[in-house]
Amino acid sequence: MAHAIERFLEMMAAERGASPRTLDAYRRDLADFCETQSVADPAEATTRELRAYLRGLGDRGFASRTQARRLSALRQFFLFLQGEGDRADNPARLLDAPRIGRPLPKYLSETDVDRLLAAARDLKGIAGLRMVALLEVSYATGLRASELVGLPFAAIARDPEALIVSGKGGKERSVPLTQAARDALAVYRTRRAEALKGIKGGAKWAFPSHGRTGHVTRDALQKAMKTLAVQAGVPPHKVSPHVMRHSFASHLLAHGADLRSVQAMLGHSSITTTQIYTHVLEDRLRGLVEGSHPLAKLGL
Repeated sequence: MAHAIERFLEMMAAERGASPRTLDAYRRDLADFCETQSVADPAEATTRELRAYLRGLGDRGFASRTQARRLSALRQFFLFLQGEGDRADNPARLLDAPRIGRPLPKYLSETDVDRLLAAARDLKGIAGLRMVALLEVSYATGLRASELVGLPFAAIARDPEALIVSGKGGKERSVPLTQAARDALAVYRTRRAEALKGIKGGAKWAFPSHGRTGHVTRDALQKAMKTLAVQAGVPPHKVSPHVMRHSFASHLLAHGADLRSVQAMLGHSSITTTQIYTHVLEDRLRGLVEGSHPLAKLGL
């Protein structure tokens, strides 16, 4: 079973461009399945045994979302085994995923974003300029945290009007920059050399930093944003790189952007993923009706 899992992970990496984090998640999910099975070879498990395993996840207190992810991993794994000729069927194919309530994305108000940016501008030295640039680019583009901190210097070297970003699965997309983000990057570039002192291999990164990667890490960015939130008077539990991404999308839609454009800028492969933001569209449309419809004006 362990050998089969490694072959499966190699396929996911080579053929589907799965990231290391995705591969680790698959490895953990499949390992849990193996550890809880009494059959001699879990790769030969039946649909009944898979159903019992999923039911056991609920008994162990796992959330519906986790159960659905485990089922997805099992479907992919057994589909791989079937394709490789290791078994004749996919026992997970007919299993139903648990119903998952889709939570609304958390996002900041425009006022809170302004407060964060104002607090960043009060920071001193190159660290302050870098923080302003990181926030402005994050809010202007909705980049994932890994995409933002991993930007190469070449992407920002010459006052770009847009960023070319390599997202999930190595797919590239172009995301336009606001003038505010371009201005912040221009100021940051004039003193970026200060951030390179003592950093090996940092020159190739837009936001170099000490550490193994040579650039600011996702964890460091998140901690810096929460510290900044305290200074800005914004509850720190509400602030994270992913919340900035949600804020970017929500504010665009609230100001009239169409869903397809937001999908392209976020790098979502499916419009269904972007539709988590439709609550913003609903609020905007409700406001248009209440402000423009003649019967609404009469209070009817």
